[in-house]
Amino acid sequence: MMIRRLSYVAATLSLAVALGGPLFAQSSEWCPIFDGKGLEGWEHVGPGRFVVEDGRLKTEGGMGLLWYSREKLGDCVIRVVYKTGTERSNSGVYVRIADKPAEPWFAVHNGFEVQIADGGKPDRRTGSIYTFAPAQNQPAKPLEWNTLEITLKGDRITTQINGTPVADFDAATLKPDAEAKDGPGDPSRRARPQAGYIGLQNHDDASVVTFKEVSVRPLAK
Repeated sequence: MMIRRLSYVAATLSLAVALGGPLFAQSSEWCPIFDGKGLEGWEHVGPGRFVVEDGRLKTEGGMGLLWYSREKLGDCVIRVVYKTGTERSNSGVYVRIADKPAEPWFAVHNGFEVQIADGGKPDRRTGSIYTFAPAQNQPAKPLEWNTLEITLKGDRITTQINGTPVADFDAATLKPDAEAKDGPGDPSRRARPQAGYIGLQNHDDASVVTFKEVSVRPLAK
């Protein structure tokens, strides 16, 4: 029993270090927040679900949101390794979700989505900050494994895929009371906080996206 308790304490401290707890500054290592075994620490809202198969997360149905409930993230780098199931598959990584979401649309209007969808307009394409900052490059490989990294630093959000920079957004341009949006279903233009929850989207029945890694590390000094 004592060994098990010590193991739990060590794991908890390791997680706190990586996610911005009081020991955050002492670590520069990647910390997986999906362990390939289950969804401990994650919660789902909305239709559809995520399933764990062969150590990987796979979307089913939607529109739903699987969000990491243990910690809000401030300045950090998020690494997601994903693969689309079809050339029309749609998903996304939500960052800076202002509060615990009771339904998936809360993340749309109170967070930022880094898009996973090959094709479409540049501001709605893989690696873009959806409707806020366009994808300047298209390094993602449909139907293959891709590594998406999202860097959060103050108001700035940058993305890269397979080592190539894709989008750059300064959220300081947003206003706290702004509500205008481009079209139905597009996110609110009001400001978001500099720390928030993260989540993965399951978009619809026709979209299948698989994730084999979700990790976080602090920014390099």
